[in-house]
Amino acid sequence: MGTELLTGDPVFAARRLLGAELTGRGVSAVVVEVEAYGGPPDGPWPDAASHSFRGPGGRNLVMFGPPGYLYTYRSHGIHVCANVVCGFDGVAGAVLLRAAAVSAGADVAGRRRGPAIRPAALARGPGNLCSALGITMEDNGIDLFDDDSPVRLTLGEEVPSVDGPRVGVSKAADRRWRLWLAGRGEVSAYRRSPRAPAPGASD
Repeated sequence: MGTELLTGDPVFAARRLLGAELTGRGVSAVVVEVEAYGGPPDGPWPDAASHSFRGPGGRNLVMFGPPGYLYTYRSHGIHVCANVVCGFDGVAGAVLLRAAAVSAGADVAGRRRGPAIRPAALARGPGNLCSALGITMEDNGIDLFDDDSPVRLTLGEEVPSVDGPRVGVSKAADRRWRLWLAGRGEVSAYRRSPRAPAPGASD
């Protein structure tokens, strides 16, 4: 099972990514929280919060397909964040990897994150997830299903999930496009952007 399960609707792809195993540079982790993002206004999933909303250009070209590739960016110019491209080839869509539970290589992840970090927090939050798994900006555009890639993804069976508003976005903030596994301590806390409209007033 691979890219065919990520082809199409970003929310569907987000559900399929929950419970998947992500392996990067000596660390493996189970994905426990994700966020779906669409694309430009003329696409099937218009999404003003997406990096692809204004069309293809520069680093975001990878978001326009094909599915199964990694899109990386820096949050606030500091933290590397990782997305799995979905949608169709030529049609933008992506799923942000928000949190994971480290299942192997905790010692390696701990050295990357620091000795004071508790196991449940090693890959909690998109920047921390990339730090724990050694994902860098240079990984932008790699094929996650290529056995030779430094970061790889293995999808499993679909698992039950919970959904809610996305974290930290000021546009389309009410969409219930954040999904997570219930009862997992690795899931990050919900924080609404102070720049977002009042709940119920944002698409």
